[in-house]
Amino acid sequence: MSEKQKILDELYSVISDRKDNPKEGSYTNYLFTKGVDKILKKVGEESAEIIIAAKNQSKTETVYESADLIYHLMVLMVEMNISLDDIYDELQKRR
Repeated sequence: MSEKQKILDELYSVISDRKDNPKEGSYTNYLFTKGVDKILKKVGEESAEIIIAAKNQSKTETVYESADLIYHLMVLMVEMNISLDDIYDELQKRR
């Protein structure tokens, strides 16, 4: 696995750590404090922003918004106790 491929594991680990060990001023902790409704709102907002970026045929903006969506999805996953392995297993079943 390349260094770039490890970033998802690292990001998930940082998000999980923020939930277990809150850090003052952390945006991730803000989301956890506000709860699942706020997290879901952000997932929805980022999804809409990807749609707009892709509709505008902007690769740069679509990449940027995709990264935001992945981050917010991972916050949701940690909140719901869903691991990356759970996602990998589901994707493998579909292969």
